[in-house]
Amino acid sequence: MTIFPPRLSEIFSVVGLIISVYSLFLFAPAVVGFIYLELIWKKFVLIAFLFFFFGLLIFFLFKRTDKSNKTSAELQPKDGLLLVISVWILLSLISSIPFCFFIEGVNPVRAFFESVSGLTTTGATIFTGLDNMPKSILIWRAVLQWIGGMGILVLTIAILPLLGVGGMQVFRAESSGPMKDKKFTPRIAETAKALWTIYIFLTITCILCYWLAGMSLFDSFAHAFTTVSIGGLSTHDASIGFFDNQIIEAVAICFMLLAGMNFTLHFAAFRSYSIRVYLQNIEARMFLILIFLACFLIVCFLTTTPQFNGGNFLEIVRKTVFNVVSIATTTGYATTDYNLWPTFAFSLMILLSCFTTCSGSTGGGVKLIRVIIMLKQAKRELLRTVHPHAIIPVKIGNQVIATRVILAVLAFMFFYLLTLLITFLLLAATGLSAGSAISASLACLNNLGPALFELGPTSNYGSLNNNQLLILSAAMLLGRLELLTIFVFFSASFWKS
Repeated sequence: MTIFPPRLSEIFSVVGLIISVYSLFLFAPAVVGFIYLELIWKKFVLIAFLFFFFGLLIFFLFKRTDKSNKTSAELQPKDGLLLVISVWILLSLISSIPFCFFIEGVNPVRAFFESVSGLTTTGATIFTGLDNMPKSILIWRAVLQWIGGMGILVLTIAILPLLGVGGMQVFRAESSGPMKDKKFTPRIAETAKALWTIYIFLTITCILCYWLAGMSLFDSFAHAFTTVSIGGLSTHDASIGFFDNQIIEAVAICFMLLAGMNFTLHFAAFRSYSIRVYLQNIEARMFLILIFLACFLIVCFLTTTPQFNGGNFLEIVRKTVFNVVSIATTTGYATTDYNLWPTFAFSLMILLSCFTTCSGSTGGGVKLIRVIIMLKQAKRELLRTVHPHAIIPVKIGNQVIATRVILAVLAFMFFYLLTLLITFLLLAATGLSAGSAISASLACLNNLGPALFELGPTSNYGSLNNNQLLILSAAMLLGRLELLTIFVFFSASFWKS
């Protein structure tokens, strides 16, 4: 029995459980450090045990013993929002500890930026000299992205029913896309388990493919974690370009495309043993068409540019396809410095990162389904000017989109543009150049990672000061939690009884 209100105690107990579950992932870098004879493996073990027991302590202190009130079993919308936001901030702080204490010269703000970048699968980094960095730190960065890709809360949702706590409100606050109430299994816990089953299957397959393509076993694990999660952090300063291997790049392209699609489609494809579900889905079709068109346009543009005229055509195609897919899916890998490409090319790429990935994927940005809904709504308004009394529903396939969903999409886009503008102005106020400020704002809000100019693919965010890093950390969290979750949390109505 606790002195706190039942619902607040429920939230605290779930937070404790999540901390305990999350601490188990700290054993991954400990094992790697032990294998590679790195002394810091013991520190990882110590931190893991400390937070495991700390989480259990919170869990048992606040765990409800009175189950008579069944109405409090399902978390309310406010509870889900509070839980999601508090967990993401807490886990980011916990994740920053290895960076802060195990790497010389890294202050708490810079460590927090790196951990937020990992958990939000942004892939923006302050580190250089990755080729000589301890393997345990490198794998920890990869593990962070892998956890953040599907979301630690989605994993925990599978466990919540054991506590008598429903997880639908957490799922709504955590998941991406405008139609979050849609489940593809009868129970939300089963949905979470199915998502993680697909996620783990893709990860294992990606590890094997990278290893067979020529990567070392360590690099295969690290890059599979950051590919399937669409995170983009690498174990080398040159990113995937370090390997200079066409087969490795082909593997990366395939899995980036798979991770950029809605995971419910993968579930349906596995269950039906057919790829027809991808072709029947308008968002998946548009996703592939947009990337193909972008690759085609940029290849045509590069081959007609004097800078590249006379170059190896197949090499141009190879570099274009890989980097376009990487940026469009918000992964952030690079095989070349596309900063040196014509302005049209890298501008189109950064624009694609805003909206190309599908809802229900591990990618960032506003999600393609929202753009499709907005385009259909715009078409409806044009038709209404000609036929003002016509009843014209907005439909995706055979499904009529509710007015509530359309209004939510419009609200989301407003908050997206507002957040982008505020982030840009704040960065500009700190003295960052206009080009770097707008590209960094887009890169972090879309959870892309590499920006342009001095923050481009061959550089990093290490040159930024603490204020700039805090601004971008907030932008990454806003992008990962899809904006409305954060804005609702800070609204006056949220805190009214």
